[in-house]
Amino acid sequence: MGATKGAKNRVSKVSQYELVNQLVSAGYNITLLCEIAKVSRSGYYKWIRRMLTPSSKQLMDEELKEKIMEVHQRLHGIFGYPRIQTWLFKTHGIHVNHKRVYRLMKEMGIKSKIRRKKRFHGKKETYVTSDNILNRDFHASQPNEKWVTDITYIPYNQKNLYLSTIYDLFNNEVISYQISTRNDLQLVIDTVELARGVRKTEGVLLHSDQGYQYTSRLYNKLLTQYKMKVSMSRKGKCLDNACMESFFGHFKAECMYIQSFQSEEALISAIHEYIRFYNYDRFQKKLNNLSPVEYRTKAA
Repeated sequence: MGATKGAKNRVSKVSQYELVNQLVSAGYNITLLCEIAKVSRSGYYKWIRRMLTPSSKQLMDEELKEKIMEVHQRLHGIFGYPRIQTWLFKTHGIHVNHKRVYRLMKEMGIKSKIRRKKRFHGKKETYVTSDNILNRDFHASQPNEKWVTDITYIPYNQKNLYLSTIYDLFNNEVISYQISTRNDLQLVIDTVELARGVRKTEGVLLHSDQGYQYTSRLYNKLLTQYKMKVSMSRKGKCLDNACMESFFGHFKAECMYIQSFQSEEALISAIHEYIRFYNYDRFQKKLNNLSPVEYRTKAA
C-alpha cells in the first residue's frame, strides 16, 4: 500500500514539474510557479537536469522501444508483451522483465491485436460416424501419433475461400493444408494425400468433427486404406477439436484481420506465408519458446 502511494506521488510530482516547465517557457516567474505547485526549485532543477541528461536506464528504455516497435510493425501487432519479452531474448539476447515491456508498450500506445471469435455453423447430416477416441486428450508423446483436422472459411470479395488443415498435436505443427474455392470432399481428400506424401500414416489417429466430408464413406475408406485410426468429435461439441479451433483463431487474428488484400492471389500468398511463419518462426510457450519445427527437430 505504501509503495503504491509513493509511486502515485512520484507521478504527481513529474506532472507538476512538466506543468511548471511549460509555464516557465511561457515567461512566468519560476519562484511563484514552484510555490503554487508546492514543489521546490531545487527539485525542479534536478528534474530538468535528468531530462537533459538521460540516465542509462532511460537510454536503455529508448533502445528497447525501437526494438519493440520493429517487431510490432513487422508482425502487424500480433505479439503482446509476453511474446515480445521472449522475442527480445531470442532475437537480441536481451533479458528484460515483462512488466518493463508492458510499461514501455503502454507509453508507446501500442498493444496486440484482439482475436475475433469464430462463427458457429450448424453441422450437416452425417453418414459414417466414429467414436471420439481422442476424447480431448491433446497430448502426444511423439510425432505422427495424433493428428487433428478441420476446415475454416475465409470470406473475400463476396465469396469464400476454404482452408483445410492437418495439425500434429505433438508439436502443434501444420503438416499439410489445402486452399480451395469449394468446401467439398475433394478438399479433405487432397489434404490427407498431401500429409501422406510427407509423413507416415500407419497407426496415426486422425481426429475431425462430424462435417459431411469427414463422415463420407469415401473419406473413411481412404483412412482405412492408409491404416489410420479415425476419431470424431461428438455432434455439436466444438471443444472436442479445440486445438484446431485454436490454430484457426490465431491464423485469422494474426493474418486475416490485420491486413487488407488487393487480390485473391495476394490473400493466398499471405496464407502460405503465415503458415510457414507459424511452423518455423512462431515460438510457443508450451513448446519451451521454440517454434513447432524447432521443437520437433530438437526432440529428434
